[in-house]
Amino acid sequence: MPSGGSSGTDSRTVPSSLLKSAREIVRHRTLLGVLVERDLKVRYKRSVLGLFWTMLNPLLMMIVFSVVFAEIFRFSFEHFTIYFLSAFVLWNFVAQTTSWSTACLLGYAPLIRKIYVPAAVFVLATVLSGLVNMLLSLVPLAAIMLVVGHPIRASVMFLPVAILLAVFFAFGLSLLLAGICIEFNDVVQIYQAVLLGWMYLTPIVYPLDIVPNRFRWLIAINPMYYLVEIFRVPIYGGVLPDARLLWRAGLVAIVALGTGWWVFERRADRIAYLV
Repeated sequence: MPSGGSSGTDSRTVPSSLLKSAREIVRHRTLLGVLVERDLKVRYKRSVLGLFWTMLNPLLMMIVFSVVFAEIFRFSFEHFTIYFLSAFVLWNFVAQTTSWSTACLLGYAPLIRKIYVPAAVFVLATVLSGLVNMLLSLVPLAAIMLVVGHPIRASVMFLPVAILLAVFFAFGLSLLLAGICIEFNDVVQIYQAVLLGWMYLTPIVYPLDIVPNRFRWLIAINPMYYLVEIFRVPIYGGVLPDARLLWRAGLVAIVALGTGWWVFERRADRIAYLV
């Protein structure tokens, strides 16, 4: 007998559920655009510099991490600031959007209760506003590259692919977190602690070469390593990422999206009652 709601969704229906929900999101694309604009305005409405902070933040992070790691820990490889920033920009996008997603449904609770809109639209709006922030942060990154004399090569044309995979991953993880946090609010605090450890388990501020062989497996099972590397290699290395790195990044992005959607859809019918 067919299931009466989304809570009956099982793993065999994930592709069809994804397609159906994707069509629903496309139907609400105008609202999605409004939500993204609103999110950006609300986030910076009390700030004198507004969205300029998005471009200023990488500069401040560059100063802090350059002093800490280049001077104190004596990381002396060439153009450390570019090595760090080309990874941090992507990491920050995923960390920020997934962190925001833990509370995004509660933030939109009045709207969710009043009108029927697929709840995934609100999560996607959060991810897309984070994407706007990341794209703006590429401006100071490019400026810093020019200032320090690091060449901007044709390989940066690959960045849209790397960004798209990061969006898939961030959206999937955001759906997973939003679906869980709506019922178990303690996960919000737990995830903040996880993010801190996750960042230092990802080669963002240090080169992979310094990781002892016995700990390399921690890098190998870290999905963010692959996403960060396919973004950093075209910028810092000036070459395209190798095929093995790319397909692994694609795999973790697709798995995250499918898993997140499946978990979220199982709770979709109850969200209006839970917020």
